[in-house]
Amino acid sequence: MGEKKKDIMTGGDLLVQALINENVRFIFGVPGGQLLNIYDAIYRWGREQGIDTIMFRHEQGAAHAADAWARVTGEIGVCMGTVGPGATHMLPGIATAWSDSIPVLVITPQVTINQMDIGFLQGDLDQIGMYRPVVKYQKQILSTERIIEYVQKAFREAYSGRPRPVHLDIPFEVLATEVKKEIVCPKPSNYRSLFNPTADPKLVEQAINILLNAERPLIIAGGGVVSAKAEKELNDFAEYLKIPMTTTIIGSSGILKETSAYIGGPGLLTSNTQKAIMETDLVLAFGARFGLSLMFGKAPLWRDDLPVIQIDIDPSEIGKNRPVELGILGDCKPVLQHMLELIKKRKPEVKQESDWLRSLKEARDKYMEKMKKRSSSDAVPIKPQRLIKELDEFIDDNAIVILDGGDIAFFALEQIHMYHHRKVLQAIGMGHLGTSIPYAIGAKLAAPERQVCTISGDGSIIINIQELETAKRCGLPFICVVGNNSAWGMIKSGQKYAFKKRFIDVDFSDTNFAEIAKGFGCYGERVTDPNKIKGALQRAKNSNLPAVIDVVIKFQAHDIDKIGIETLMF
Repeated sequence: MGEKKKDIMTGGDLLVQALINENVRFIFGVPGGQLLNIYDAIYRWGREQGIDTIMFRHEQGAAHAADAWARVTGEIGVCMGTVGPGATHMLPGIATAWSDSIPVLVITPQVTINQMDIGFLQGDLDQIGMYRPVVKYQKQILSTERIIEYVQKAFREAYSGRPRPVHLDIPFEVLATEVKKEIVCPKPSNYRSLFNPTADPKLVEQAINILLNAERPLIIAGGGVVSAKAEKELNDFAEYLKIPMTTTIIGSSGILKETSAYIGGPGLLTSNTQKAIMETDLVLAFGARFGLSLMFGKAPLWRDDLPVIQIDIDPSEIGKNRPVELGILGDCKPVLQHMLELIKKRKPEVKQESDWLRSLKEARDKYMEKMKKRSSSDAVPIKPQRLIKELDEFIDDNAIVILDGGDIAFFALEQIHMYHHRKVLQAIGMGHLGTSIPYAIGAKLAAPERQVCTISGDGSIIINIQELETAKRCGLPFICVVGNNSAWGMIKSGQKYAFKKRFIDVDFSDTNFAEIAKGFGCYGERVTDPNKIKGALQRAKNSNLPAVIDVVIKFQAHDIDKIGIETLMF
């Protein structure tokens, strides 16, 4: 340890030391009195060792940024907020990460032990109980000398099996106490496995036997492929056999640009993927949950007799919502490697696409032609499909796209995944709103060389709009596009479909988000003419600032709203 580190060695120093040992680069958060020993350790020596803090204006934004960091890098994101209100503010962000199986470490301090349960300021909240439903592991650390041990355990739990958030709660005096002896951090490989397990070889061979007897197999890639970093293995497997491939919503980032077998996706949103599910005679589900984006694996989209081979790291997901022909417990990356190895021994590489794959790709192309007609309108107010088309044509092929909103997110999903294979971040499991700007901050820090663009509704953008100041202060340029229809669009659609247009509490007064952005020192521009969208986007890019393009769009119900009403309400 360096001299600056030795002169004062507190629990805060131990915590920072343990985080650096896990290659943590940023802690996203808002400072508070009980956290000052952590901040002081970073000031005295931590920055020299490669760790720093990113100060947010609200702890929810910090939690979302940690979530985005994890989604982009595949490494644990770290956030912290002070005792009481700071801890409660982070909770929505941690619940969002939990729902999408994202590894985040949330650190909360606590008042001193002798201040608990006496009515001390911020000190009567059971933070352990509050976080329990949305974390995989948690510990209140009561010994300074055990801080490193419990940080290591938290990382081990977050990374093992199905990744999810973990929580450490640390009383103030544990962070403030000076330690008398040096405590050494072993390297991560000394206290946790760096590799997830493969599956039982007999089950993998059984899966190959079933696959080779299928005439029209279909791959569905889920978030498990992304978290396993198995994109290349998935591509190699699908390309070798020329198997059609689609995704769940969260799995849509697992498709590489060179994957010629991709038929578009995600599942229930497009007619061609629905066609594939109805025509296939075998589904290979890699890390894919049978949730809403796959219509729970049930009729009318799914036949009861359709065999499914499901591969997942989480045993609780196998056979959930629909029976499977074969369940395989294992990490997608080694399982795909093993499957391809066995396939190569038994079957030469398929050189020509099957008639079925060609028909699905033709259906995809026809679907896109239909979408192009919908998205070419010059009508004012601007149709949401036109907004998405203009944005899709403008952004880089390797851009990170963030979807934050109800209707506008589903309009984007209709078009943005058909040909392009961009990294897409969306809080789909929780359906949480307000992620766009915090996600953009976390994503831009994780991948500064990539373009970052968000698509928000006017209901969602305002929830964490204060983080524009964070982005401006940190010098992080990105483009935030707002589809502004002055309404809670998805809820208004529900009232339209199910309650005979009895609209209540769904309409806003007009808000100019471009002007709000300018108030934070960011670039802002409002667009009302569809032919001026691209020019505004280019000016936003040229500004090299966090930018908000406020696009006034027509309220238009999406088909997904009708499906959602029928599925969830009746």
